Amino acid sequence: MVFADRADAGRRLAARLSYLQGGPMVVLGLPRGGVPVAAEVATALGAPLDVVVVRKLGVPFQPELAMGAIGENGARVVNERVVRLAGVSAAELEAVEVRERAELERRARRFRGGRRWLPLEGRTAVIV
Repeated sequence: MVFADRADAGRRLAARLSYLQGGPMVVLGLPRGGVPVAAEVATALGAPLDVVVVRKLGVPFQPELAMGAIGENGARVVNERVVRLAGVSAAELEAVEVRERAELERRARRFRGGRRWLPLEGRTAVIV
């Protein structure tokens, strides 16, 4: 499927999700590319919009190679196999996480303007 732009993609996605309209839901966009699409979905469905802020934990000498990821509220996933095969020490992993956690928090503040994330309990979450 080819889209004219992200707004077009969001409108088309919203049309396919129209059966969710009126129910308890929230639309979550992954910055940066997913947010414009999610905004169109949220607008079309009359749902609140929030972001899911995550950061990759890149291997120190090869930052594009993910050894894990972090998210808000302490979420953390580490691929121990990549860490072991790359020879990343616990101190190196911690240093990468500290740096990326600071960036994650900065971005969360920027995208939300200081407000807390929307509650998800009891809602259908559409992740874009």
